[in-house]
Parts: sequence; structure tokens; C-alpha cells
Amino acid sequence: MSLPDTYKALVSTVTEDGRLRLETVDKPMPVPKPDQVVIRVEAAPINPSDHGVMFGYSDMSQAKNEGDALVAPVPGQGMRMMKGRIGQALPIGNEGAGTVVAAGDSPAAKALMGKTVAAMGGGMYAQYRAVPVMQVLPLNDGHTARDGASSFVNPLTALCFPETMRQDGHTALVHTAAASNLGQMLVKICKADEVPLVNIVRRKEQAELLASIGATHVVDSSDDNFIPQLIDAVHETGATLAFDATGGGRLASDILTAMEGAAARTPGAYSIYGSVHHKQVYLYGSLDPSPTTLTRGYGMAWGVGGWLLPNFLAKAGMETAMRLRKRVADELTTTFASTYTDEIGLADALNADIVARYNAKKTGEKFLVNPQL
Repeated sequence: MSLPDTYKALVSTVTEDGRLRLETVDKPMPVPKPDQVVIRVEAAPINPSDHGVMFGYSDMSQAKNEGDALVAPVPGQGMRMMKGRIGQALPIGNEGAGTVVAAGDSPAAKALMGKTVAAMGGGMYAQYRAVPVMQVLPLNDGHTARDGASSFVNPLTALCFPETMRQDGHTALVHTAAASNLGQMLVKICKADEVPLVNIVRRKEQAELLASIGATHVVDSSDDNFIPQLIDAVHETGATLAFDATGGGRLASDILTAMEGAAARTPGAYSIYGSVHHKQVYLYGSLDPSPTTLTRGYGMAWGVGGWLLPNFLAKAGMETAMRLRKRVADELTTTFASTYTDEIGLADALNADIVARYNAKKTGEKFLVNPQL
């Protein structure tokens, strides 16, 4: 097939005068290097991890359309935090899927020609994208670009939580924002792999949703008895490792408190220095942008740190990464199935009213960008 000379892509720029500008630009059609393929992007999800590049530290409550672009003011502190990206038109979209329409000279690249593939290459909110073969996941026969759009960020993150657990010497997990698309995947993974899992949600209907797909331990943080119930669940599972998607507030501290409270139920375990077994919370998201508050009432054997998927995969090695990617491909429409409430084009992604909806990051609402619309 003949390809156009240019294509449209979504970019985000912080300007010198303190504004964030989201817009589409025309780019020249890429020529693939020997180990690259060019994908005609047909589906790319909007994940919370994409919002950081899209909107940065701008004040999205004041976002408005100016012509075809979306513009939002950036407060002084936000400008200081984003000083390094001023004037740069950053591509957006961590992952997506589509059809390979051009390939480099390597055998691996040529073998993908015409295939439906997923990719995690950044800049996926674009009509076309050139990516290295090693960042491409060929989809199994019968799977569509929509099926494979979310093949990397959520599935691999969910799979890597138990991997981290095993590597760090823990035996059970706690997960927050557990009714999310990623959280539902984690429930299925842990059920299949017999990993005890404590799910923390924010509403009763979210607890009911997780119970309907097989979750055993679900705790509602809006319940008056949240902490006692969390201690019970942690005690039953023996969880000493948590992954927190909220980031801000005191939820991480509450989880550590519950872990210490559960440990204290062991006869003879009391010490002025707290329980001996290390308790760890990894912050992997920032749904709550407020500061992380730690009360430090859980002894001395604890830690709070950041967790990022690419960093873990780099440490885990190629063999582990390929094993996990194969599982995603094999279970794409079961364990790792994603559902979308809205499908939008690049122009729609700039509409202030639509932006307000997907920027709210509500559980149960997930947007899919189809650059071909």
C-alpha cells in the first residue's frame, strides 16, 4: 500500500509564557531502520500514566480550546518543576496497536509486515509510528488492534507485581485502586497463580465488582471500620508488600499500620522496635497528587519507595520480559481483556469537554484513541 508523505500526531508543549499547549502537528512519514517497523496506529488507550506528559503540572480546571489546540495555564511551581521541557513538543501515548505497513531490512522486521501488533514505543497518539522490533508484540490470530491496544502498561504492570513479590521475598500482596482495569487483571492473575491478595477499593459497588470476578479479600476505604478490616485481611493473607496507585495522602501509611497490627497478633512478637519482618509499600501511581503522609507508627522494619514498570523489566532481564509478554498474548481476551467506554479521534482528544472527562480518571471509564478516525 502507498503511504502518505505526512501524518498527524498529538504533542504537548510547555511554553515560555507559562502555558501548556496540546495540539496535533504534521510529521514526515518515517522510513524504518533495519530493525524497525512502521505501524498504522488504530487503537491507543489513555492510561493515567499518559496524563503526566499530556498535562504535566498545568491547571486543567482552567483548560480551554484556542482554535484546534487545548491550552491550560501552568502555575509558577509547575513551571519550575517542568523547566526541562519548556519549548519541547513532546509526543504522547505510551502504548497502542495497529497494522505493520512498512518494515526494515532485518528478517525479524520483514516477518511482521502486514501483521496486527501491539507496541510500547511512546508517541502512539499518532496516525503512524516507527518502533524497534523488540518493542513490538505480534498479536495472535483473530485478535484485533482494539483487543491489543492495552497489551503492555496494565497487563505487564499487573504481572510484575507478583514477580516483584517473589524476588523481594514476600508471599502476599495488597493493592489499592483495586477496581481499576489493572486491578481486575491482578485479581485474575493472583487467583490463577494462588497468590493471596488484599484489594482496597473506595466504594461498595467496586467491592461487589471484584467479588464477582473471584476476589477473596476486598476492603472499602470509605467504611468506618476500614483499618480493623484491613488488619484482618492482612493477617489472614500474611501480606507484607503493597502497591499503591494513589501515591498521595495517608493510604500508604494506613497499609503499613495494618501490616504492623497484623504482625502484633503473633504471640510473643512485641518489640519496642516493631515487627521484625520488613513491610514495604511501593508507590506506582499518583491518582492523589497531594503529599504522601507517613505517621511512622509501625516500628522500624518498613519502607516506602517508587516502582516503575520499565525499571523493573530492565532489572528482571529479557528472559522474564519475554515470558510475561507471551502470557499477555495468550490471555489477551481473558485475563488481560480491556473494555473501553469511549473511542475518540485525535481531534476529540483536544476537545475541552472530552478532556475533562478522561482527565477525571474515573473507575469504569476508559478512553481509547483511534488516530484513524
